[in-house]
Amino acid sequence: MNQAERRKFLIQRLLDEQPRYKGIVIPLDKTEQQQLLRSLFNVRNPKKISDDFLTVQDEYLQEETAAKGITELADLSPVSNGIYLWQGDITTLRCDAIVNAANSGMTGCYAPCHGCIDNCIHTYAGIQLRLECAKIMKRQGHEEETGKAKITPAYNLPCKYIIHTVGPIIFGPLTDTDKELLASCYRSCLELAEQNGVKSIAFCCISTGEFHFPNDKAAEIAVRTVKDYRKQTGSHMEVIFNVFKDIDYEIYRGLLDTN
Repeated sequence: MNQAERRKFLIQRLLDEQPRYKGIVIPLDKTEQQQLLRSLFNVRNPKKISDDFLTVQDEYLQEETAAKGITELADLSPVSNGIYLWQGDITTLRCDAIVNAANSGMTGCYAPCHGCIDNCIHTYAGIQLRLECAKIMKRQGHEEETGKAKITPAYNLPCKYIIHTVGPIIFGPLTDTDKELLASCYRSCLELAEQNGVKSIAFCCISTGEFHFPNDKAAEIAVRTVKDYRKQTGSHMEVIFNVFKDIDYEIYRGLLDTN
């Protein structure tokens, strides 16, 4: 199968799963097909599917990511010993682990084609990720606490692992508790990574965006917490601060240049 054939196969199989989708016609336009497929991935509840579906899905997603271009950690230059700043799509970065800014349900974003990193990571990792997260949450028996972290395989992403953490949601003025919870996210991810033999970890801008943590304050906490952890533990794990927006790049650049 080529990519177009894989995409249509996946769409049709997902449509066939749900009687309420009967009558939906696969669009002819490539972009519309991509949006429909992503939407079907996003809204699908965590459950098993056939091996032949997974084979085609995995081939499709890996080729899509390759077409976007994979960035190798080895090709990046550190801004200081073991610390990197990189602007780009975290789902295309090949390192040991990337961090996902998850919600307390921990099974991904269910809003079709939503722009959050949780949605993006689950989309390109594949439907196996949601099922894996659901199993973890079923064993745990309650929603994930803010500031904690869980680790899963990365499935179809170039990295080996995804570390999922729930950051604080800001509804009003920023509090000391909010700041400590965000710092706890970074510490929890670093500790969990270390426990699993991770040698390199890429952090997104946890709690910013949809969770409304001020970008500058979040970056200050991120940089300080990572540097404190490395100093206190003697860790040699490489840390990448991944940003997507220009404003975040400038904030981190300033912090890392002055520290």
